[in-house]
Amino acid sequence: MISLDATLNPDDARFRKEVRAFLDAEFTPQLRAESRRQTGLFAHADLGRRWHKILYGRGWIAPTWPKRFGGAEFTMAQQYIFSEECGAVGTPILPGMGLQMCGPVLMKYGTPAQQDYFLPRILSGEHYWCQGYSEPQAGSDLASLRCRAERRDDTYVVNGQKIWTTHAHFADWIFLLVRTSSEGRPQAGITFLLAPMDTPGISVRPIRSMSGEHEVNEVFFDDVHIPAENCIGGENQGWAVAKFLLLNERSGSSGATVLKAAYGRLLEAARSRDNHLSDILATARFRHSLADIEIDILAIEAMERATMAAMARGEAELDDFMASVQKLRVTETLQRITELEVETIGRFAMIDQGAVLFDGLDNGAPPRTLRPVAQFLNMRACTIFGGSSEVQRNILARVALGL
Repeated sequence: MISLDATLNPDDARFRKEVRAFLDAEFTPQLRAESRRQTGLFAHADLGRRWHKILYGRGWIAPTWPKRFGGAEFTMAQQYIFSEECGAVGTPILPGMGLQMCGPVLMKYGTPAQQDYFLPRILSGEHYWCQGYSEPQAGSDLASLRCRAERRDDTYVVNGQKIWTTHAHFADWIFLLVRTSSEGRPQAGITFLLAPMDTPGISVRPIRSMSGEHEVNEVFFDDVHIPAENCIGGENQGWAVAKFLLLNERSGSSGATVLKAAYGRLLEAARSRDNHLSDILATARFRHSLADIEIDILAIEAMERATMAAMARGEAELDDFMASVQKLRVTETLQRITELEVETIGRFAMIDQGAVLFDGLDNGAPPRTLRPVAQFLNMRACTIFGGSSEVQRNILARVALGL
């Protein structure tokens, strides 16, 4: 992979060496082996918690958070370097529901009491979060949600359902959008609440994905009592909070660093010379596909670096347009990478590898053939969650047309 690295200033060069030394020492062979077997977007909870604890101990668990809230407050360049170095060695990707979504929401909309209680526990990993947004009839059209909350004195009583709730079976807190009013525009009657997952009336039903893993769930709310003090941003003001959170979700950290790591795994698989698989690099079509992907990654990286540089100079802010461009290009490129990795394992793609990865069975297939199909199937969802590709194109069209 060609690098777009400009000459680093001395401080950034020292920081890169510091990150590499930290990863050499703390990202152990055992952690590396476990991380390479992950097929979902986020690491399994057990692995994620261990890596979270290591980063928390170093003070690097929240690179973008301000120091006044306990974060590392990296510069834009440091954020990119940190993401790039972690991606290069394949560190576990931690769930973003707490650190990347709920945390920034609390910093912007939370009361001092809410910030004092929740933010330290998100940082330490004591609270493991999940996101209650999508519903069976409200996915891309989130404003049509039906999960209802009725205010009774100092409590909201919630009834309804959420779906595709990632890691709800691991989480001990959920942030959710509920309907508190049906008057006016649909967006006007939505409220943002926080609830412990062990609250009476909350139940979780697993959804087994086509990759064979249990990553997402249905969550049901039956007369669930949530204290009014767990309302964030004010009653019927949840749409502004939701939009702010989705902006963080769709942009996230550097997509190019994730893609470069995935592309590196693809090249490693394509160059394999074991006796079970053919030399796919000998085909011109496959080499052309690799070149196309590398060009796309370089373009995404150049876009991200230009945006971050402008933000660092105070000349730009993260907006719907750039977040949608990144979400669209990164997720579609990631899907193409996983498609090509499946091609590298040839006939072994026909075997149900999920039974080995998730159920502990042994089908006698070569170890490196176990992951690609499950990851390919899992990544079909990445152009749907966080706003589908169709939604992102609609946003870009509205901006282009000035609507």
